[in-house]
Amino acid sequence: MNVLIDADGCPVVDLTLQIAKQFGIPVIILCDTSHQIEREGAQTLVFDKGADSVDFALVNRVKPGDIVVTQDYGLASMCLARCARVLNQNGLEYTADNMDALMLRRYENKKLLRAGKHPKGSAKRTKEQDMKFSETPKKILNCKH
Repeated sequence: MNVLIDADGCPVVDLTLQIAKQFGIPVIILCDTSHQIEREGAQTLVFDKGADSVDFALVNRVKPGDIVVTQDYGLASMCLARCARVLNQNGLEYTADNMDALMLRRYENKKLLRAGKHPKGSAKRTKEQDMKFSETPKKILNCKH
């Protein structure tokens, strides 16, 4: 089992590393050349900037039972198809049951953007969000060990 992090714009890289280290799980950080993220205790793979280059690299590496951390619904959907456990930065585990609604929300948001309506940006990350995130991978890893 590995933990793979879609690290471009991911606010929980360090937190994910801490949790994986507690359980002795290897971590692979995937990012593009504009977001090079090097961390001790993790393997970093850097890919060219470009439409979805990191996403496709991650999907090609993910194995059944791996844990993937990403904010990208499309990537999450592809990783679920490969039998990985997929989490977002707030601890939501993507599943076949919630993916359709999430993809519909993404589609609706893109329609708003094309119409010139920009949704409000997210607020600054809180300690509560970090605590909520950390619960999910710990639950998954406690079940595996």
